[in-house]
Amino acid sequence: MEIVTGFLLFLALTLVALGVTVVSGFKARRKIHIPAVAVSVVLLLVTIYYAEQLGTQYDLEAAGVIYPIHLFFAKTSTPAYLLPIITGIRTLKKPTMIVWHKRLAFLVLILTVLSAGTGTAMVLMSDKLPA
Repeated sequence: MEIVTGFLLFLALTLVALGVTVVSGFKARRKIHIPAVAVSVVLLLVTIYYAEQLGTQYDLEAAGVIYPIHLFFAKTSTPAYLLPIITGIRTLKKPTMIVWHKRLAFLVLILTVLSAGTGTAMVLMSDKLPA
């Protein structure tokens, strides 16, 4: 699969899976929510793989200041996914944890949107490398 196509496809699938995760979470539909979390994480990892491959086709540093900004959000948001996963598991045994689970899930969603937005800007501002 072409790198750009793979990236765009898995980014879209990740965002759809995250949407299902959010909606099922707000509706307290655990039978949908928990598998949706797992699918979202797997799709995110595949998206990250393709995103890293984009660096072989684009001079990402040519994007200027957006490059380190994107790397900050990307490197922060990825491990941050562990926070709502851990609090979600804790919520199963201690329902009062749901407040922290929601807050941390929202934080991760914000970081994901910032990462996707700055990543898109970075690619658009980058120069395509000669083949």
